[in-house]
Amino acid sequence: MPVDRLLPTPEAAELIDLTRRIADGELATRVVEGERDDVYPADAFAVLGRAGLLGLPYAEEFGGGGQPYEVYLQVLEELGSRWAAVAVAVSVHGLSCHPIAAYGTRTQQERWLPGLLAGSQIGAYSLSEAHAGSDAAALRCEATAVDGGYRINGSKAWITNGGRADAYTLFARTGADRSGGVSCFHVPATVAGLTFGAPEDKMGLRAVPTTSAYYDDAFVPGDHRIGDEGQGLAIAFSALDSGRLGIAAIAVGLAQGALDAALDYARQRETFGRRIIDHQGLGFLLADLAATVESARATYLDAARRRDAGRPYSRQASIAKLVATDGAMRVTTDAVQVLGGYGYTRAFPVERYMREAKVMQIFEGTNQIQRLVISRHLAAQP
Repeated sequence: MPVDRLLPTPEAAELIDLTRRIADGELATRVVEGERDDVYPADAFAVLGRAGLLGLPYAEEFGGGGQPYEVYLQVLEELGSRWAAVAVAVSVHGLSCHPIAAYGTRTQQERWLPGLLAGSQIGAYSLSEAHAGSDAAALRCEATAVDGGYRINGSKAWITNGGRADAYTLFARTGADRSGGVSCFHVPATVAGLTFGAPEDKMGLRAVPTTSAYYDDAFVPGDHRIGDEGQGLAIAFSALDSGRLGIAAIAVGLAQGALDAALDYARQRETFGRRIIDHQGLGFLLADLAATVESARATYLDAARRRDAGRPYSRQASIAKLVATDGAMRVTTDAVQVLGGYGYTRAFPVERYMREAKVMQIFEGTNQIQRLVISRHLAAQP
């Protein structure tokens, strides 16, 4: 059922309506086949791009939508409730645009942002390595300065849209200093010396590939470095809070989809002469799931509104990511329980929701990392 939303403007309400129409027509009708057969939804991204949904929080002068983050996140939530893999790819695409928008030169912004924001180019974010996930400062992929640019050698891991994206926001080591020796680069997919591994064989989100990338003396021109040399980790971390909010919103959409499926079943299925939703034990369970979904939504919207107001929101972003993704795991698991044996079959979508929810607790910083971030904020308070 459609979520009853409090939106800041009539334009935002129209945008949500547009998103719902596209999500119902382009995503919900294809998600089962796409996830079952690992079919990459390239045309769906094209449709989202033409509708202006890939660049919503960015400046209109470069082709973005100029929308506040609270609206953008609710668009991601609507996409996530239909097809989580697509929503995650959209979130990562938006994350890949951030370094150019926030730290790029005017020339870089004019050169790369219009295509990315319009969706004619799809971006990917390349920070993690096999041995450097939560500990981003441990990365080893190297960018060595040479005449005219940099030679890149090494590997990156866990790249959403890897091998499918048109450009990669790459973080590579340019100096020995652990934190201050990393720089950020815009790397076109066509660069010689860049190859990709086979997609990871994941338990969920299968339609969008997650791969490793391998750089073998790949040359990147100097004007493809974003920001100053050694500024890479600061750039990466500046985007992570926004990325965590994106995952929080998608997790809420996933949980809402599971709740809706459980409610539909509970209103139709009868036992002992009554609908199962009318049995107090199950009715109370569904009430708890609804409270979990709505509480998580309120939490990510509070963080987004702080971001839009220019206020600090790092702690709130970590809380939102923690609450929303743990909540999604609980809601999807209990939705399977509501359907009983049917919930464990692919005849109903709740088993897929449960598989997809698990990774939400892992990427954009594991939930253990979120607890660490939150606790450090608490310790620093006067």
